[in-house]
Amino acid sequence: MGSGTSTQHHFAFQNAEKAFKAAALIQRWYRRYTARLEMRRHCTWRIFQSIEYAGQQDQVKLHDFFSYLVDHFTPSSNHERDFLDRMFTEDRFPQDSEMEKFGDYESIEVPDNYTGPRLSFPLLPDHATALVEAFRLKQQLHARYVLNLLHETRKHLIQLPNINRVSTCYSEEITVCGDLHGQLDDLIFIFHKNGLPSPERAYVFNGDFVDRGKDSVEILMVLFAFMLVYPKEFHLNRGNHEDHLVNLRYGFTKEVMHKYKTHGKKILKILKDVFCWLPLATLVDEKVLILHGGVSDMTDLELLAKLDRHKIVSTMRHKTRKENGKQVKKEEANQKSSAGRPTPWFLPQSRSLPASPLRLGSLQAHRAGRSSSIPCGAPRDAKELARQVRRSVDLELDRCRQQAGFPVSWGKEEASPGVTADSEAGNLRERDETISWSLQVVDILWSDPMAQEGCKANTVRGGGCYFGPNVTERLLQKYNLQFLIRSHECKPEGYEFCHSRKVLTIFSASNYYEVGSNRGAYVKLGPALTPYIVQYQANKVTHMLTMRQRISRVEESALRALREKLFAHSSDLLGEFKKHDADKTGLITFSDWAEAVESVLHLGLPWRMLRPQLVNSSTDNTLEYKSWLEDLAKEQLNRENIQSSLLETLYRNRSNLETIFRIIDSDHSGFISLDEFRHTWKLFSSHMNINITDDCICDLARSIDFNKDGHIDINEFLEAFRLVEQSCSEGNASDCPQTTNTNDNGCTH
Repeated sequence: MGSGTSTQHHFAFQNAEKAFKAAALIQRWYRRYTARLEMRRHCTWRIFQSIEYAGQQDQVKLHDFFSYLVDHFTPSSNHERDFLDRMFTEDRFPQDSEMEKFGDYESIEVPDNYTGPRLSFPLLPDHATALVEAFRLKQQLHARYVLNLLHETRKHLIQLPNINRVSTCYSEEITVCGDLHGQLDDLIFIFHKNGLPSPERAYVFNGDFVDRGKDSVEILMVLFAFMLVYPKEFHLNRGNHEDHLVNLRYGFTKEVMHKYKTHGKKILKILKDVFCWLPLATLVDEKVLILHGGVSDMTDLELLAKLDRHKIVSTMRHKTRKENGKQVKKEEANQKSSAGRPTPWFLPQSRSLPASPLRLGSLQAHRAGRSSSIPCGAPRDAKELARQVRRSVDLELDRCRQQAGFPVSWGKEEASPGVTADSEAGNLRERDETISWSLQVVDILWSDPMAQEGCKANTVRGGGCYFGPNVTERLLQKYNLQFLIRSHECKPEGYEFCHSRKVLTIFSASNYYEVGSNRGAYVKLGPALTPYIVQYQANKVTHMLTMRQRISRVEESALRALREKLFAHSSDLLGEFKKHDADKTGLITFSDWAEAVESVLHLGLPWRMLRPQLVNSSTDNTLEYKSWLEDLAKEQLNRENIQSSLLETLYRNRSNLETIFRIIDSDHSGFISLDEFRHTWKLFSSHMNINITDDCICDLARSIDFNKDGHIDINEFLEAFRLVEQSCSEGNASDCPQTTNTNDNGCTH
């Protein structure tokens, strides 16, 4: 009997040992599985963010280029001056009388068959609630009510301080929401889950309401309506996308003109002013600071509280900062070497174009960036250059702008011809102050936190800074704050703490990159100011997918976007591959492939890790690069019935081309008129030092107007670009825009 018991114990121990080994094996397998999923998710995230930030850099470069052209062009007539002022000069802020004209909603009739929501003022809670329900049912608000609502919103915003102050004493809790980016489903979900705004339920929406999503107009209407209904409980902060120049690229301008074809111009004009009046930050119980981007080592809340925020029409002009005097030297060095710098596709090389003409970090950088500025047509001999160096460039430029009839920078009144040195010095001091204001606003709208100590320029976004834990701690101690809440960055879980939980990032647009790519989140603050975070997925599809399915779906979307990016640079990649193929075998190593791809795309991605998803494996660890590029082309051609070389060019340049089209289309009509084309081409020709007559410009416009309807639409604009690009690829250098010949009549060929 004793022997039997011993045997049973022996088998029990054996079974237990097997169970433990099996458990350990399953645990190791599961850990490896989750680690691989996390690695895939992380790589996918890197791809999406790299492509997104590369687009922001393109926007900055495009804006800088056009700003440079305007600052070096003297209009020959009042008509040209008005056109350029309307087209490019974002520093001028409108007067009340002008806004009254654009906000003239009373003359707009609402037809009897209109079935959408109706508004009457002053707004009541039921009006705002009905607006949410109407937009949920895909109804559209009539233009009369849109303009009326914007008019009332502007009147309310003008009365608000730069920094709103909110107290938990008057509300049970305060809910802070991050970026929405035109995703109405997320806003409706927040109101459904957290409750509609009320005196007991206050909200702070932390900027970036518009762009990218398809319902930016509806989100603005809902937010503005609730702000008017509950002015003490509902607060809005400005984000970096509440900027009319940013809207040109990221979709909001296009959305407004598509939904309101007749009155879209008026809506955009008054929205441009409304965005300028949005408050910059919110303080909760004087302890929690809420702002869109972040802070810097120069952030001064007292200065932010007193600056004239409506003068900062766009932050695109002053997006970079000076670091220990390096920026000025870099600007000067870039100007000296600008002869070899490539210019946009439609212009030849120019010796006068600086590398970064208007991305200024300080007044000194501003002066350095303008040190070689000479009005178009001015003589360029040694005496003239010496005189330019000796004189104060800023004062001279202001004087020239006044004589030319341009609005003086930063909204100053035009000086009389006999302006005195004292008044010029006073004007310069005023501009000094406004530039300082702009830098403060740029930092709080564009900056991101970093793990390292210190504060450095945010080169990835092209504006603002990266601020470290010591910068955060110094600001918190200076103003006796507990922590910061910011948005501006998409996070996989919808939120993220950093800097020892002193900085909280909140992002409320779920599925931002792709369905399943990220959660949305909002944070609730009670009297104890302890953050309570709520996460969600607004799209029901994501709830039916496993984690592996979600990651696979998002990964597929990211890799598709990356392949499009690679295809868009096929020609550049081929040239780079040939450099690594000295023996002309048609083969390169995978290591050389990764190095070449990064040198062309500059995305900072782990290419060796991504290689298996982008390149077929081979036994000898080499790649036949021409076949790989052909496979990329076939993949895109299956979706687009266009020849490969053209499609590559369109993939690479379409966003920039559409932005340029919207810039030239200064009245937002959806077409480029003959006058708009003529004035813009004069701007380009002055930069290229080409003497071209109005008749030749008209002939050029007619040649682009393929259907002969008197104006150029976006398809004709892209087609003209295709023909130019095709002639460059099929001909020699003399066929390209870099080399321009002029005949006796001043026409270019």
